[in-house]
Order: sequence, then C-alpha cells, then structure tokens
Amino acid sequence: MNTHVSDVRPRNGFDRLFGLEKHEYLAVAWSFIYFFCILSSYYMLRPVRETMSAENGALNVPYLFSSTFVVMLLAAPVFGWVSSRYPRKQFLPWVYAFFSANLLFFWAGFTYAIENDIDYLWLGRTFFIWLSIFNLFVVSVFWSFMADIYTREQGRRLFGLISAGGSTGALAGPFATRLLVSEIGFHNILLISAALLFFGVYCISRLRTWVIAEHGDDPDVSIASSRPLGGSAIDGIRQALKSRYLFSMVVVSIIASLLGTALYMFMADFVGSSDMTTNERVETFSLIDGTTNVLSLIGQLFLVNRSVRRFGVGMTLAILPVVSLLGLMLLAINPAFIVVAVLTAVRRGIGFGFSKPTHDMLYSVVTPSEKYKAKNFIETAVYRSGDLIGSWLIKFIWAIGISGISIVMLPFGVFWVLLALWLGRDYTRRDRLEPVADSAR
Repeated sequence: MNTHVSDVRPRNGFDRLFGLEKHEYLAVAWSFIYFFCILSSYYMLRPVRETMSAENGALNVPYLFSSTFVVMLLAAPVFGWVSSRYPRKQFLPWVYAFFSANLLFFWAGFTYAIENDIDYLWLGRTFFIWLSIFNLFVVSVFWSFMADIYTREQGRRLFGLISAGGSTGALAGPFATRLLVSEIGFHNILLISAALLFFGVYCISRLRTWVIAEHGDDPDVSIASSRPLGGSAIDGIRQALKSRYLFSMVVVSIIASLLGTALYMFMADFVGSSDMTTNERVETFSLIDGTTNVLSLIGQLFLVNRSVRRFGVGMTLAILPVVSLLGLMLLAINPAFIVVAVLTAVRRGIGFGFSKPTHDMLYSVVTPSEKYKAKNFIETAVYRSGDLIGSWLIKFIWAIGISGISIVMLPFGVFWVLLALWLGRDYTRRDRLEPVADSAR
C-alpha cells in the first residue's frame, strides 16, 4: 500500500470504533455496499429454498444435497479454468452477471407454472440445487476479492465492518421477502434479487478504480492486474490437499457443514410436518433468518475485531464450535422445535458474526492463486461434501431421534475446537514470515 499523509491525523471516535484510516473510507464503503447487495439478494431467496426443501420432506434432503454436490464438483473445475485463463478484473463481473441471468430464467419458469396451474416440484428442486451453489460461489468470490485488495493488517481491522455490510443485507433480504411475498408472490422476489446482484458488478468496478489509485506504482499485484492467475483448472484441489494449513480448513469446513446439516434436517422435519401453507413457511424461515442476521450484525460491527485483537484468531475461531457443542448437549436433553429454531439462529449468527470474517483472515497469508482457486474449492465443493456426508449419515441414523443424533455429533464438535486453535497458531506463524512467491508452497 502507498503511504498516506492523512493517516497520521488525529483519529476520531468513528475511526477508533471501526478501525478505519481516512484513505480506506471509500473502499470500505463500496465493499460494504457490494456485500450488502450479494447477501440481500441471497437472503431474499433463501426462505424460498428452505420452503422447497421442507415441502420435499426431511428424509429427501440427502437426495437434494447429493445432487448439489455432483453439480458443485462439475462447477469447481470450470471456475478454476476461467480463473486460470482470464484476468480477475474480467471474470469477477462475469460470475455475477451469469447468476443474475439464471435468476431471470427461474423467474420465467415459476411464473409460467403458477399462471398455468402447473406443479413446480421439480423446478423447485432445481432451484434448491442452484441456490445452494449460487450462495457459496458468490460469497467465496467476494471474500477472495477482499483478501486480494486489502493487506493482512487491514483485513484484521476491516473485515468485521465489511462483513456487517453482508449482515445488513442479510437482515434486509428476509425482511423484504416476508413483507412482499404475500403481495407479489415468491416468484417475483427473484426479479428484485437479480437486480441487487447485478448492482454488485458496478461495485466491483468502483473498487477496481480505488485499487488502481492505491497501487499506482504496481497495479499488477491485485484485481487491477491484466494478467490471469495461470495454472490449471484443478490447481485449487491440489493446493487444498497438499498444504497442511489449507487441508485443516478442508476438515473444518466439512465438520461445520456436518453439524449445520443436522440442524437443517431437524428444522425441515418440524416445518415439513406442520400444516402451514407455502407462503407461511416462507415467512417462518424469513423470521429465523432475520434473527440470525441481527446477531451477525452486532458481532461484525462491534465484537469480532476486538476479539481478534484481544484473544487472537484461534480463540475467535473456536467460539462457534464451543457454542455448537453446548447447543448439541441442550438438544440431547430437550429435542424441541423452539430449541432447534433458537440454536439455528444463534449458531448461524455467531458463524457469520465471528467465524466467517475470522476464517477469511486466514487466506490473507496464502498466495493469490490459493486465495481464488483453493478457497473457492474449499468453500464450494468441500463445503457441500459436508452437506452430502452429513445428510446421508443423519438419514441412516434417523431412527435414534434428535437426542441420539446430537450425541453422535459431539465428538466432531470437540475436534473442531482443536483444529480452530491450531489454525490460529499457524496463521500467526505465517503472518510473521515474509510473503512467499505464488509458486512457493
């Protein structure tokens, strides 16, 4: 980064509260809006996806996750190929434009089915699979971009605030869905979501302009570069499996997804067995998402950066697995709907409020290729493999009930805590070393 004279001015209360420097205001504002657009777009659609899942029944969830995993395995090398051959400033806008176009096709399909009184069960299943891929790709690409344009030190200060942009959007999204779904129907929500997503492309262009100004002496170091990342379509897979640091993230991702899938299936079973209508189920999931995102916003704005500074990355990463362990113990004792609903909201709130911004800091000490390729592979194909493993495991042991399944999940939570602490130590070790070349790993 260039040295800025303005950075030595007396810091005001706003600067101290959010850890900002004056020259960072514009970039953080655009990053905040960019993430707001992405997550508000997704969270407007998430209640629709959850409704499609609940209407299929809890024991059909493994089939949906299996299909999602297969499609994800096919998509990951395609992304690797694109990122190897095209500059970041080109393929990032393409990702969002592609998904925006997909939403228009789904809108047309649902509209036609509804107006002609045609059953849309299979279209709903396809939408479930698509959205399960969409949310991982667009969020993963966003954080790869953030790790690309901000330094390690900036990431520790700013990622919490930038994450709050996403949580603000994630709060607005389900609120808008709950407000509008009864008036315009769930299918028309897709048009609003597509418009928000497309605005993210404009945000990328504004951030690219900022990067050029910041790196005027060396524009090839980041998103402004006209050079592709190079390598092959499967580099991300090799990198994730070869590096002990990245492979630990693989294991953490699988465990986190495994425990989340258990709660997801519990919730699908409770809601699916109720007598609510489709729109009422959408409203119920919107309420849970809204609660989740209030908790996330509080954590991202006021707590995560302080936690990282005071306790370190490892201890902050360990918060979610510790809470998950306590929640599983509670479910083992009292497997009720309200416990599942509250634990789902709290666990996801902590996940987005603490774990996600902290986990993304881990990628600030890896190479540019690993930031995009390995990170994308871990947060898409690997994460969905956790869904796949978890859903079939839970389906297989479903007969032992929620209490029994919660007890089975406890050892995974313990191992997750230990891995989080180790990752924090290795991050600190890497942060103290000089940056390595892209090929050195």
